[in-house]
Order: sequence, then C-alpha cells, then structure tokens
Amino acid sequence: MAEARRLAPFPVLATIGVAAAIAFVPGRTELALHVYLLVLATLALGWLVSVLRRAHPPAAGSSFDLGLRERGRAAHSVPELAKLEREVTLATTTAFDVHFRLRPVLRRVAERTLQARRGIELDRDPGASSRLLGAELWELVRPEREPPLDRAGPGLELAALGRMVDALEAL
Repeated sequence: MAEARRLAPFPVLATIGVAAAIAFVPGRTELALHVYLLVLATLALGWLVSVLRRAHPPAAGSSFDLGLRERGRAAHSVPELAKLEREVTLATTTAFDVHFRLRPVLRRVAERTLQARRGIELDRDPGASSRLLGAELWELVRPEREPPLDRAGPGLELAALGRMVDALEAL
C-alpha cells in the first residue's frame, strides 16, 4: 500500500504531460497518446517487477557465481600444492633435484609420521626406521645419504615415488 502511494505521482505526472502535449501541439495527438501509453506500460511493468522481487527474492548468487566463489576458496592451498608438484616434476629429471628438493620433503613426512604413529625417531633409531619405511624409501631419507656425484644424473621414476608414498601411507 505504501508503495502505491509512493508511485501514484508518476501516472499523474504522465497524464499532465500528455494533456500539455495535446494542448500545445495539437497535430501530434496520436504520437502523444502512444508515448503516454508507453510510459504507463513502463510504470506498470516496473511495479510488477518490484512485486515479484518481493514475493520471490533473488538468490544469493547463480550456480555459476557459486562455482567461482568456491574456486576462490580453494586457491589458498594451491601455491603449496603447486610447489610440491614442481618439486616432484624436477625430481623426475635429475638426481640433484631428488636429493635437494624432494628428499627434504619426504624426510620431513617420514620423520613426522614415524614419530606420530610409531613413536620412532628417524635419526635415532635407524634400524626400526629402515624396517618400517622399506629399503627404497630408507635409501632416500636416511640421515647419512651423500649428495649425488653426478648432479645431472637420472632422477626418480614416478613408479618408485608411488611406492615410497605407499610405504609412508602404510605406516
């Protein structure tokens, strides 16, 4: 009801405008009436849209917008994952990258997993650590491992890395 009072002056102004147009430009009566009807139809359509908007308020966002918003939230963890992906990719190319890039990551994971799940420290109990980690992973994470002599030598095969990750998950 309040909205009807708020919108009431507009049709009145349009009526006054068409009356003035007919009075001052008598040869354009038909054009003035067409414009008048167009203005009234526009006002009625605007009123109907506002009624529909109140009856059915718009959603917070379209599913497209929601998809973009969720993608934005996931972006916070992406740099760390991208860094790990680069390290794995580099480790498959050269022995240098295996030793100086991937080895510290695997060592850190092995240390924390052994300590948390088995109560074993990687460096202090090498016998138990090597037995639980397996020969392949132990060879890479053992504390006294020397850097490769041929830094440009072959890197780690993805299948071998997969076996090492499986060994870590099995702890």
